[in-house]
Amino acid sequence: MVPQRPLRAALAAIPGVAYILVLLCIVFGAASKGFLSGANILNIGMQSVILLMLALPMTLIILSEGLDISLGAVLTLCSVVLALMLVRGNGLAVALAAAVAAGLAFGLANGLLVSIVKMPPFVATLGTLGIAQGLALAVTDGQSVVGIGAQVEPIYSGSLFGLPIPLAFALGAYALTHWLLYQTRFGGYVFAIGGNREALVLAGVRAHLHHIGIYIFGGFMAGLAALLLTARMNAGHPTAAIGMEFDAIVAVAVGGTSFERGEGWLFGTLLGVLAVGVMRNGLNLLGVPSSLQVVSIGLLVIVALLVDGLKQRP
Repeated sequence: MVPQRPLRAALAAIPGVAYILVLLCIVFGAASKGFLSGANILNIGMQSVILLMLALPMTLIILSEGLDISLGAVLTLCSVVLALMLVRGNGLAVALAAAVAAGLAFGLANGLLVSIVKMPPFVATLGTLGIAQGLALAVTDGQSVVGIGAQVEPIYSGSLFGLPIPLAFALGAYALTHWLLYQTRFGGYVFAIGGNREALVLAGVRAHLHHIGIYIFGGFMAGLAALLLTARMNAGHPTAAIGMEFDAIVAVAVGGTSFERGEGWLFGTLLGVLAVGVMRNGLNLLGVPSSLQVVSIGLLVIVALLVDGLKQRP
């Protein structure tokens, strides 16, 4: 008979964000009558999709001991590009290709600055954040891009085989990232770049190319997420996703991914995204101002990391 795992060891294996997520659901469920309704739970999922599509590549970036604070601005610019292409009469496929190309360009720039030029990731992506945000404001004159037609809006409100299309996007994005990280050689290099880059270089691996590829993947996901962001607003707004990179970093951090040593896991990021989504949704239902919501997200990080620290004590 196989001995049962000690309760303490079993509890230690559960990430702190899981406890926080359950606690948030209990608190908001008790404080707000409609929080646990099926419609609101679906709403949380729908609201979390775009954040998930930024948090997934952010996980890979942080695993490589990097950071990308430009993702929110890049997502905004990609959305503006997509909307402008539609307004000018281009088809959805062409508009989406242009948005993804914009994301890839910024991902490549970030990767080159970090891996080749050796700029600190925070400094490099701070610069590209300013460029992306400035371009979005310049090409729109600070105004929303409207009149994009009816071909985009059904992507956010429609369904595919009974599943809302945004949730199908989320499943596809998670499956792709999981496959890249855990089933390919590239994924192994992601962990190695953050854990022991020198050993990777000594083994003859062109680590800088894979490092650049990590940031390119972030730009690619931002380009795809732009389709959902534009469809949700049925417009392109030059500040729509500014600051969303903060929530993405929070989701990765509370999900258990370390900023050092290349340690972390993708499912933890999913839990982190849900925790952020639940907190923002619950606070909205309670009428909490957005400024205080930012404070609450900061507290979420501290509490989740404290729980993880307490669980690891002997």
